[in-house]
Amino acid sequence: MARRKAKPVRVGSLTLGGQAPIYIQSMTNTDTRDVAATVAQILELEAAGCEIVRCSVYDEACANAIGAIKAAIHIPLVADIHFNAALAVAAVENGVDKLRINPGNIGSRARVERVAHAARAHGVPIRVGVNSGSLSREMLERYGGPTAEALAQSALEEVAVLESVGFEDIVVAIKSTGVQQTVEANRKLAASCGYPIHLGVTESGTVGYGSIKSAVGIGTLLMEGIGDTVRVSLSGSPVPEVPAAQQILQACGLRVFCPEIISCPTCGRCGIDVEAMAGEVARRVRHVTRPLKIAVMGCVVNGPGEAREADFGLAGGKEYGMVFSRGKTPRKVARDRLLEELVRELEEAGVIEPRS
Repeated sequence: MARRKAKPVRVGSLTLGGQAPIYIQSMTNTDTRDVAATVAQILELEAAGCEIVRCSVYDEACANAIGAIKAAIHIPLVADIHFNAALAVAAVENGVDKLRINPGNIGSRARVERVAHAARAHGVPIRVGVNSGSLSREMLERYGGPTAEALAQSALEEVAVLESVGFEDIVVAIKSTGVQQTVEANRKLAASCGYPIHLGVTESGTVGYGSIKSAVGIGTLLMEGIGDTVRVSLSGSPVPEVPAAQQILQACGLRVFCPEIISCPTCGRCGIDVEAMAGEVARRVRHVTRPLKIAVMGCVVNGPGEAREADFGLAGGKEYGMVFSRGKTPRKVARDRLLEELVRELEEAGVIEPRS
């Protein structure tokens, strides 16, 4: 796919847009005033692969905690601001790497201009973040509800205010609880502005269904070339948001975080425990970041063909199966040795370290 070309915007040590990778974000759910708890959660997110993190700034103590939090973490820190422009200014003055403001509740044009002047003075970009649940009353009345048109127009009008005072270090996000509305609104946004777009389906739910909703919404837009950074919003701990986002990006062919395990859904012809073998292979290669495909197939119908298209693989049988490694002749192997022989191929190829 051809990615939409967005204006590069610097966020801490990273660049959004341009030719930069699509970065993964998450958000803390700790009390931001509790520096130790917030830092601990961010470090956990970092370990999972989070690349930009956001925290709520809802009072002066939160804003004052920004400096201590930032000093203890290793990824850019974003301040999430609602209702209070003064807190946005305070977060900037305390060293935050990016602001998120919501045009539905940040207040008057004068307040937005005040935030823009402070951000420009400190070289801090602003994300205009529009949510279907917090559109302004004026937008709701103009469009008859939180429609895709209302969401896109809310974002574009706030962008215009920032541009009117010469501020252009802008990232834009439009999120809805509905997948179709999220996709439609972001298509309209992408066609109307050249700034980086942050993707997400807001309040998508718990890990199971929320991940699926996010994959459909975010994945659809990514496959159309739209999006420069993503967050999968899930209820509970934010840590599972990160692997969910990684899996979406990898499934779309945009980034590689681990080898792809190709395994069949199994049927009555299956001669091996595909689920257990695929799980064990995934465990063995979980720290590998090379772009590899490893196939674990249950029988000889699609198994040999699928496995041959992979870099490594096995295809099961009732008594014997086949082990494949790119560039080598497939080997016939007893069924109870298939996994062991596949692991040996991975070791000999230097994909994983030999077992001691």
